[in-house]
Amino acid sequence: MSSVPERGEIDEQYKWDTDDLFVNDSEWEDSYEQAESLIEELEEYEGRVTEDAETLLAALRHSEQTMRTVSNVVTYTRMKSDEDTRDQQYQALSARAQSLIADARSAAGFIEPEIQTLTETDIEELIDREPALEQYEQYFDDVLRLKPHTRSTTIEQLLADFSDVTDAPGEIYTMLTNADMEFPAVEDPDGNAVEITLSNFTTLQKNPDRTFRREVYESFYDEWESVRNAIGAAYKKSVTADVKQARAHEYETAREAKLDGTNVPLSVYDTLVETVNDNLDTLHKHLELKRDVLDLDELRMWDVYMSLTGNESPTVTYEQARSYVTDAVAPLGEEYQSRLAAGLDARWVDVYENVGKRSGAYSSGTYDTQPYILMNYQDDVTSMFTLAHELGHSMHSQLAKETQPYVYSDYEIFVAEVASTVNETLLTHHLLETVEDEQLRRHVLDQYLERFRSTLLRQTMFAEFEQRTHEIVEDGGALTPDRLDELYGGLKRTYLEPAVVDDRIDREWMRIPHFYNAFYVYQYATGISAAVAIVDQILDDDRPDAAKQYRQFLRSGSRDYPLELLQDAGVDMQRPDPIETTFSTYEEYLGVFEQLT
Repeated sequence: MSSVPERGEIDEQYKWDTDDLFVNDSEWEDSYEQAESLIEELEEYEGRVTEDAETLLAALRHSEQTMRTVSNVVTYTRMKSDEDTRDQQYQALSARAQSLIADARSAAGFIEPEIQTLTETDIEELIDREPALEQYEQYFDDVLRLKPHTRSTTIEQLLADFSDVTDAPGEIYTMLTNADMEFPAVEDPDGNAVEITLSNFTTLQKNPDRTFRREVYESFYDEWESVRNAIGAAYKKSVTADVKQARAHEYETAREAKLDGTNVPLSVYDTLVETVNDNLDTLHKHLELKRDVLDLDELRMWDVYMSLTGNESPTVTYEQARSYVTDAVAPLGEEYQSRLAAGLDARWVDVYENVGKRSGAYSSGTYDTQPYILMNYQDDVTSMFTLAHELGHSMHSQLAKETQPYVYSDYEIFVAEVASTVNETLLTHHLLETVEDEQLRRHVLDQYLERFRSTLLRQTMFAEFEQRTHEIVEDGGALTPDRLDELYGGLKRTYLEPAVVDDRIDREWMRIPHFYNAFYVYQYATGISAAVAIVDQILDDDRPDAAKQYRQFLRSGSRDYPLELLQDAGVDMQRPDPIETTFSTYEEYLGVFEQLT
């Protein structure tokens, strides 16, 4: 019998309060019908958006009302479906909602191309005639700056129609790896057959039995060898699609095209890769420490995921985690701390696992609702850090939507991971400063050290791989599976120098789904760097305004471009300084762990 409870067995205080969205499905249906009407009415503005200031304002406001309504409809069905993925009713409603949002985006597709027919002078004149348009100045600037890379309406529509084709490599990869591939079963230390899956591979690599870890590792990567040609072809076509779409929009490279979407210069990417490579010795110290703590003659690829603590996490209940996280964010100011505590009391969080509930964790919500956090809390250190992480996202969203109009209430992924990692960093600092339990301190340190390895270092290695694969295609080279093995294996040997890197790990590129959405993973590495640098300033007695600047950053949403927002918070991601600060913190915590052991 499963020990996981049914949803009805969980106390209401540990479930999110969806009444803030819709009290029942009947209210949802009413909103769905309203959204359909708004979409139909929006199409009446096509061809008229720029005819005068009043029409432009009306079109923008109608588009916002449409998207706000659709967002509520989509979010409700996703949340209800995630509560119990077995529920066919909400799966059906979710499918309807996804169709609705596709219709809304299609209906609004004419607005920005029509705005791009204007000049900056035209925009200024329209604002003079209708002062209410002034709040859209940043939006207009963002739309117009992409004008040189926007083709005619006919060509843009043709490119959009081909998205099903250009997205095909990623879809084929997903179906192949999730539906068609079957990994072998391996006998665990207790004599039970354990089937390897994409989901449990990393967990199995943390098993204390080294022989078992090796068998899992070798069986897993041997299976990838059987599909290398299919996955190699899929990835080659994905890279080729990126390159051709960039050229269609008159960019020199695919990397430039992807980064220009958020107005991030290539120098930020280059600075990250160069600075990380200059500081790989810190990662090497981490790996050497792991080898020594695990008492190994040599660190092999099946040892890399192992914890430095070597035992199960101490128990951290949800109530304890709430207390720890709330106390940890005190340096951000009383207002931030009290708002976070109030959010926890207001049932922002769907806490515990129940039968059928979606796995993992995320922060959600809409402009018209409180934030919502899905978790599957497991009474351990990892769950506590997940709570801190998602609360960072939720507080960012809450403060932004309270301060900004709808058009600027969201934020780019470049800054999204900053807020979540600031909370994790503050939690680490707080626990190390206040907790006397040595076992808990070691687990906290190990958790945070692994964050540096997996987020700062691993994601940068991925970013370097993506850059090189796209350069090969852009230079007219052949992107064969053998070439991909050679390229990826070379990076692994550089990054993991103290470990023994065998040929099987050369195939790891085949199991990374992120590569089918190129040039976004680097933002996880820049995010942790910006976050650690911000916390360093907040905890510095000589920077009394740092917390205030950070809170203003959270309130700014997308009022400005990501780099400018971070500069206002005291961090310049075009310089190596934040990344250097992060490596200094990484090395400092390695030293603390060595002292504890």
